[in-house]
Amino acid sequence: MKHVIPAMKAVGGGSIINISSIYGLVGSAHNVAYHASKGSVRLATKSAALQYAPENIRVNSVHPGFVTSPMTEITHSDPELAKPRLDKTPMGRFGVPEDIANGCLFLASDESGWMTGAELTIDGGMTAG
Repeated sequence: MKHVIPAMKAVGGGSIINISSIYGLVGSAHNVAYHASKGSVRLATKSAALQYAPENIRVNSVHPGFVTSPMTEITHSDPELAKPRLDKTPMGRFGVPEDIANGCLFLASDESGWMTGAELTIDGGMTAG
């Protein structure tokens, strides 16, 4: 945000999308530092949204659930390790990068032109319950 906001001001606005996590919304008994950093992304997004809204700069955050990626591939490919995560996901499958990318495309588009400070949760229903 530090580097893109001046450029967005110069052209009359834009859309910033910060990637957080479901663990920026809810806690767990593991990885306290990870959760704290993702919660910080969430609140920095909201503050920037309020600060830069008058300059037509929208700032939103995306909160992915369990997505299969290089970071999670070992856990997700092991049925025993994957089961607890799948059990927490009502849709019964892990996300794929395209699931998150599609949400980001929406936030980058004019179709989300009146959204700022929002949290787009893409988690297969995990945080709904």
